[in-house]
Amino acid sequence: MAIRAGRQRAFRLNKRLKTFFENSWTELIARWILGITFIYASYHKIISPGDFAKIIYGYDLLPDGLINLIAIILPFVELFSGLALILGIYPLSAALIVNGMLLTFIIALSINLVRGHEFDCGCFSFGETGYTSSAVQLLVRDIMYFFLGLQVLFYDRCRRWCISQGR
Repeated sequence: MAIRAGRQRAFRLNKRLKTFFENSWTELIARWILGITFIYASYHKIISPGDFAKIIYGYDLLPDGLINLIAIILPFVELFSGLALILGIYPLSAALIVNGMLLTFIIALSINLVRGHEFDCGCFSFGETGYTSSAVQLLVRDIMYFFLGLQVLFYDRCRRWCISQGR
């Protein structure tokens, strides 16, 4: 009898979770959170690519010849992907790009966490005074954003407030 009641509770929970993740409002909120976050993250990088290049150099993962190119291109990829998510212009493609960037950030943070390097992640601004975030906090935050991106990627219903439903 107790096993049956447990199965029924699990079934109801699964049904509620499925309903939540299939809700078009949930997908819209996930898109907007990611979009706003990536637009905001791109701002300081666009206006100060030199400082962002120093941040990238601090990760100690890329060849020196690529750092300036990445410091110039990456912020615009963040900006356009964020705008695409908010406006609903090819949201699947934008979510794929955002999740690719997030996965790259997660790997870079993890490598430096294992190495024991302390550095400014360069996510939202450079050298903020009074602002401290451990690599673990940054990792958890990026993983949460990654799951929001998965929500957008795996959503297979009609999306709200989209200019283009396509890929």
